[in-house]
Amino acid sequence: MIAPAGSSDSSSTPGSVPGRPCSTCTRTSSPGICRSRGLPESTRSTTSVALNGVPLLSLLGSQDEAIRRLEQAFPDVRFSPRDGEMQLTGSPADTASARRVVSAMRDLAREAVLTAADVDAVTRMARSAAHPRVEVTAEPILSTRGRVIRPKTPGQKQYVQAIDEHTIVFGIGPAGTGKTYLAMAKAVQALHREQVSRIILTRPAVEAGERLGFLPGTLGEKIDPYLRPLFDALSDMMEAEAVAKLMEHGVIEVAPLAYMRGRTLNDAFIILDEAQNTTAEQMKMFLTRLGFGSTMVITGDITQVDLHQGRSGLVSVQGVLQGIPDIAFSELTSADVVRHKLVTEIIEAYDRQKGNA
Repeated sequence: MIAPAGSSDSSSTPGSVPGRPCSTCTRTSSPGICRSRGLPESTRSTTSVALNGVPLLSLLGSQDEAIRRLEQAFPDVRFSPRDGEMQLTGSPADTASARRVVSAMRDLAREAVLTAADVDAVTRMARSAAHPRVEVTAEPILSTRGRVIRPKTPGQKQYVQAIDEHTIVFGIGPAGTGKTYLAMAKAVQALHREQVSRIILTRPAVEAGERLGFLPGTLGEKIDPYLRPLFDALSDMMEAEAVAKLMEHGVIEVAPLAYMRGRTLNDAFIILDEAQNTTAEQMKMFLTRLGFGSTMVITGDITQVDLHQGRSGLVSVQGVLQGIPDIAFSELTSADVVRHKLVTEIIEAYDRQKGNA
């Protein structure tokens, strides 16, 4: 619960919580009990996190979206913004965990207004044994339309670092972990910095068996349904007019995987999306398109293979290329999901079912 500014407790030790009770307590509440929390005052503590100049609006989120999600995550903690800090009241264990989350939220809010997804990601890390410290701060990749694109989890941070340090990177993980989105942001960044002269985006049109010539319509009409997710990510990072102009001049190319055959791709940032739906032969064909001055990022989810027959090229490539210098495999997990919190729970439920099978 978020208490009104000025109404929060000022003590930082258990058993000493002056000030008026929270808004759901009444004069008839039992002495020494916060009825909304059910905790005796002797077991409550208050701590605070300095905002260090971060605007309160950025921390609370648009229409208080972020702070409401924080309250849902910590229902037994009272959050009170006041005098350049956020005060937290509750049990020592709850306030300690919530304090870690608020500190990480403050660091993220320096760059942009927080969202519920940001809070979900930070909260998962705070409660995960795999992440004893909540470290989500990383250099922004892009700033566009008032939004900052940056890694939001340790796994995403390692993935982006791998892209910075290797020529070929495989990003493998479930939906919602930012595999393609972050790779796209790095591609746009590289283009802006003139590290490459073009961006090439591709994915297998497996639903059509790659036989696009048999489909009705122009080439653009044939491939649009299969490449639309790449266009959507790109439009998040650049103005539509700029994208159209760059595509017209061949600076940005979006094409099905079949159209990569026979080419050598120099001075380009190349992204192969949905790579779990490539065959081993297609994967080899794609990787050998690499030219001088280029970077390749291959993304996919090996649990969502749609191939009708044959083994996924993304699965087999790990055994073939593992250990080769300048090639990195970055594995993301449900802990790196930054979509709706239900997406994480769905992924984990299917993982449990697979483990019990």
